[in-house]
Amino acid sequence: MNRRRFLGHSAGALAATLASASFTRAADKDNAPVVDTHLHCFAGKDDARFPYHDRAPYRPEKSATPEHLLKCMDGAGVDFAVVVHPEPYQDDHRYLEHCLAVGKERLKGTCLYFADKPASIAVMTARKKKLGGALVAARIHAYAPDRLPPFGKPELRAFWRAAADLGLMLQLHFEPRYAVGFEPLIEEFKETRVIIDHLGRPMQATLEEHARVVRWARFPNTVMKISSLPEPAQYPHRDVRPIVRQLADAFGADRLIYGGGYGEDATPASYRAYREKVRGLLAHLNAADQAKVLGETAVKLYGFPAKPAR
Repeated sequence: MNRRRFLGHSAGALAATLASASFTRAADKDNAPVVDTHLHCFAGKDDARFPYHDRAPYRPEKSATPEHLLKCMDGAGVDFAVVVHPEPYQDDHRYLEHCLAVGKERLKGTCLYFADKPASIAVMTARKKKLGGALVAARIHAYAPDRLPPFGKPELRAFWRAAADLGLMLQLHFEPRYAVGFEPLIEEFKETRVIIDHLGRPMQATLEEHARVVRWARFPNTVMKISSLPEPAQYPHRDVRPIVRQLADAFGADRLIYGGGYGEDATPASYRAYREKVRGLLAHLNAADQAKVLGETAVKLYGFPAKPAR
């Protein structure tokens, strides 16, 4: 490295350090909780204790461990987080249980289930009994045509009812073209919270299809998650800013949460930068409403302690 590059690198590092310190002081001053409501952890392909499922649609080679997560949380000013059980493990939740044991009161979890499997309700009931308040939601996927939930059938309603009776929220990860299949259950189980992942996946839909998801704001039990933010350079090359503004106007800060920024290559700086990117998308909201979206709403929703851990 030559002198010019060294000085440039040093100046950049110093600026990042000062910015980090400034952010931390500001966060400490207002003492508002910060909650990341959407991240995945992986043991990696070489950990024989936690193998990927035979039906895994992808198999991350590197690990993204809860120990690394906690270090990133500490460095980025994130108080609490929700580990969303990822598809490579399907309905084998042993690694999620490991993550929650490591994270203790700072982490809660979402389990992935398949309503068309006869044993799902019994397994979910047993796991909720074992994990108690650490298990907060049952996640349902609807995007792969060959792996859709049993829409319009008694099995899906029975699963939804069982989750509701256990005090679990329903967390939906779906392409908007399948939204219509969920609507009768969202409306029927009015007392059960429904978390909508990833902005309702607007980039995997036409404007008309996603508009149906936006109209879910009329159901008081729905909560929208600002997560999996697309880059303009990615197909379909749409700007996410007006979408976030539309969702914020529709759902309001009391029904908006955020998630993301953690992964195998995350650092405290990159983790914080992602949250600041979300904050930038919420610049039209006042500081009090931004604080709700970045943590206060999630604290109430997921039952985290009101006092931040930092």
